[in-house]
Amino acid sequence: MNLSYWEIKSWLCNTDFTIVGSGIVGLSCALQLKERFPKSNILILEQGFLPQGASTKNAGFACFGSLSEVIEDLKTHSEEEVLQLVKMRVDGLNLLKQTLGETSIGYKNYGGYELFLKHDDLYESCLTQMNSINQLLKPVFNAPVYSKKSNVFKFDNIKEDYVFNPFEGQIDTGLLMVSLLNKVQSKGIKIINSCRVESFTESGNSVKIKTNLFEFSTSKLLIATNGFASQLIGEEVKPARAQVLITKPIKDLHIKGTFHLDKGYYYCRNIDNRILFGGGRNLDFKGEETTEFGETEQIQNRLEELLKTVILPNKPFEIEHRWSGIMGVGGQKKAIVKQLSNHVFFGVRLGGMGIDMGSLVGKELADLSSC
Repeated sequence: MNLSYWEIKSWLCNTDFTIVGSGIVGLSCALQLKERFPKSNILILEQGFLPQGASTKNAGFACFGSLSEVIEDLKTHSEEEVLQLVKMRVDGLNLLKQTLGETSIGYKNYGGYELFLKHDDLYESCLTQMNSINQLLKPVFNAPVYSKKSNVFKFDNIKEDYVFNPFEGQIDTGLLMVSLLNKVQSKGIKIINSCRVESFTESGNSVKIKTNLFEFSTSKLLIATNGFASQLIGEEVKPARAQVLITKPIKDLHIKGTFHLDKGYYYCRNIDNRILFGGGRNLDFKGEETTEFGETEQIQNRLEELLKTVILPNKPFEIEHRWSGIMGVGGQKKAIVKQLSNHVFFGVRLGGMGIDMGSLVGKELADLSSC
């Protein structure tokens, strides 16, 4: 593409920071950099026409891990590592609320619930460890996190009690991203959409970037592409597709909160008198390790089955939309914020907790690139 003089001068010249990815991490990073360097010229490149990946496609959970997820994490992480993971998620959510305000992200503190299928042995295992996990997390919350609660929402085919978490909430994902984009652009930060970074080369005091549309140079390059990171850097970040569906509005819907099932591999919530239900990646880990958007019959059928037999057993419903998002996962749950070379940095692998950790990872990425 032959760019005009005006396009080059206004968008691509004297760029101090170029950020790849306009999701929560990339936008939060840009805000932190602009606050620290008010006169800096910051450009964000986004491969999608909207923020691609998971930031506009997630389920809108403001959470830090169900009881069974925390127990599962302790099998591969130390107690201190798990405590720090939870603290990062809590601190990240607080930073997001502080940056935009609760109203601007549609935050609702309805609490979170973990459901256990009737014949699932996981329930008894979780109950026996609940007190010790509450003790582990006490330094973060200064109160017990998990407790038993009866089946007030009348779900079917589950254990009689839930595990309840009063600190969990939900957000309006669309409202969050519109608010974040508006704030970024109000600061004079430029965003170019439908622009895919294909490669970059560091030379002297700059980084030359080749996109599908043009080439240009920047003083520093910051990569915040999470599930797509392996396309640009060599770190161990695997894509993980998450499939979601949402019903049409349901009359007299009494369900209110965020709900987890099967170690967090399934999750649902209320929104606009609808039920949003997602997950099922554990049915086909290898198949869902992809950067291709789309839905599969196997997972969508399972989501509908659980809706009919567990969540909405006595209510008719219709599915209105289906979609998928791409997360970034790895062998460890901790996000990677790292310097790749003199002028290239990245913050990736949010492990499905982008809403909670995205703002904090963006801040850490800005801090690292400012040194």
